[in-house]
Amino acid sequence: MRNFDLTPLYRSSIGFDHLFSLLDAASRNDNANGYPPYNVELVDEDQYRITMAVAGFDESELSIEVKENTLSVTGEKAADESQRNYLHQGIAARNFERRFQIADHVKVVGANLANGLLDIELRREIPEAMKPRKVAINTLANKSAADDAKLIEEKVA
Repeated sequence: MRNFDLTPLYRSSIGFDHLFSLLDAASRNDNANGYPPYNVELVDEDQYRITMAVAGFDESELSIEVKENTLSVTGEKAADESQRNYLHQGIAARNFERRFQIADHVKVVGANLANGLLDIELRREIPEAMKPRKVAINTLANKSAADDAKLIEEKVA
């Protein structure tokens, strides 16, 4: 994989440190083993779903944690005390930790485990102060007409 030198961007950009850190982490590809497999789905304009294949894991062996802008899903399999004589072992039962970087204002709203699939529901909730708003445009013609209307109302009253 190619490595990119982000040093020129650090010299000429201020306040984008978080973005550069994300790019650097993505280029390192910490989860190269691909276990467990997962899907990221856009359900609606502001709703997302992460589906992870966690066959063989009980909900007591799974943990979902959100810290700052990182969603961590951890699976810790209890030690199997029984002696088994496998002719072929293709079902992975190893511990894992999968991390996802989530954007500001994206919240985890729930999780479900069914049929070996863990669904994690996320929703983007933009604060009211950050949503776009309309600003009324006043013109001098409208202002003088409004002032004239006030004067007429005052004279009538």
